[in-house]
Amino acid sequence: MKLRVIVPIVLDVFNKEILKEVLQFKSPDTEVDIVNIDKGPASIESHYDEILAAYHIVQKVTEAQKDGIDGVFIDCFGDPGVDASREVVRIPVVGGFQPAALTASLISRRWSVVTTLKNALPSVWDLARKLGIDRNIASVRYIETPVLELHDKNLVEQRLLRQIEVAVTTDGAEAIVLGCTGMMGLAERSSNQMAKKGYPVPVIDPTAAAIGFLEMLIRGHLSQSKVTYPKPPEKERRF
Repeated sequence: MKLRVIVPIVLDVFNKEILKEVLQFKSPDTEVDIVNIDKGPASIESHYDEILAAYHIVQKVTEAQKDGIDGVFIDCFGDPGVDASREVVRIPVVGGFQPAALTASLISRRWSVVTTLKNALPSVWDLARKLGIDRNIASVRYIETPVLELHDKNLVEQRLLRQIEVAVTTDGAEAIVLGCTGMMGLAERSSNQMAKKGYPVPVIDPTAAAIGFLEMLIRGHLSQSKVTYPKPPEKERRF
């Protein structure tokens, strides 16, 4: 099985860490490579960023299919370009949100998302409503830390733990979803710290969920429905 991780930004500063995390979660017989988009934003933190990145994401997904890749993970919690990509390829394509949200809904009744910035909250709720699981969400909280500043793991972990504890004790969350694929290496650590405080809540890493779902689809010979994601009509398109 061959997977490709598409990092939907123009910077490759996270690539080594992303690949290390993906290798941790993949099956032994799975091969993984990683690419960035050629044009677009340095990070995705708004609908505007998503629009700038989407066309170039679809290009990379199309290339992946031509290269014989079995499935694609678009490495962003906001699922940028996922729907459009599913329309133009046969291979399964997942982003960060849907697998994590479905995992959380499977193992808990109510769960919270802890994301990066306040302006990401409307997007998270939009994704939840689209998937039909918004009633499962206890809250969406944020740590007020831009994506490009997530490299300070100790600081990010402290901020995460504060928001996770409030989500559990005040909002009634029974599980937590990390609302950014850039929060690498923090799910298990956060879960362990919460358990020490007497709150044994699972913390879901969106990358782990995405890789697991993608492998499951491929092994089950499944992909997105072409009734749901039909091929776009042939017409003139100018780029």
